[in-house]
Amino acid sequence: MLGSLQSDLNRLGVQTVAKGVCGACKKPIVGQVVTAMGRTWHPEHFVCTHCQDEIGSRNFFEREGQPYCEKDYHHLFSPRCHYCNGPILDRVVTALDKTWHPEHFFCAQCGAFFGPEGFHEKDGKAYCRKDYFDMFAPKCGGCTRAILENYISALNSLWHPECFVCRECFTPFVNGSFFDHDGQPYCESHYHERRGSLCSGCQKPITGRCITAMAKKFHPEHFVCAFCLKQLNKGTFKEQNDKPYCQGCFVKLFS
Repeated sequence: MLGSLQSDLNRLGVQTVAKGVCGACKKPIVGQVVTAMGRTWHPEHFVCTHCQDEIGSRNFFEREGQPYCEKDYHHLFSPRCHYCNGPILDRVVTALDKTWHPEHFFCAQCGAFFGPEGFHEKDGKAYCRKDYFDMFAPKCGGCTRAILENYISALNSLWHPECFVCRECFTPFVNGSFFDHDGQPYCESHYHERRGSLCSGCQKPITGRCITAMAKKFHPEHFVCAFCLKQLNKGTFKEQNDKPYCQGCFVKLFS
């Protein structure tokens, strides 16, 4: 058709000059021309390689010498956001071997964006520092909060150094020496108190021989008459008002 048009114009004395050869159909171009990618095109032949829509004056992208409309280029070739699976058209965050829209890269637990401290990874997910340690860091056997730095390992648990204290009086242990009762650390005094092995006379731990009397325990030397303070034997004392007395003092005081 174009060839006959040129012939007709030439017969009428109108000289036509081809503006190039169309990069699509390889025929001469007379009239409007599109110049792109170092070639010339009939406007109707300069189309998106994927959808075949005429590109016209719209923005386009070139890939391997072929033109694509903006929509199809991003759909086919732009990196995908791992969160929404949509194409990334502008700024991109690369993390965890994936790409993300900046607005879609946030803590998997609380949804907060990451500050200067960055993020922590667990099982392919990104977490802020607080949630990462709250969820995955070992917990202190005393306060149950996350352990972030130094710790003490004892009684099959980990402890903040400041939390590893006697469970009764909260006193730190001298030289790291402590006593275990039901999986909890105690100082010597409160350990024996819990076990019922404090001397009822001096309130100090009993570690050797003891006398059990009046539902209490005593160092033998501290099981004495409440009046005269003479040492008693387990089977030779009298009890009055929850106190032990020797035979003589009992008769003198209560007979």
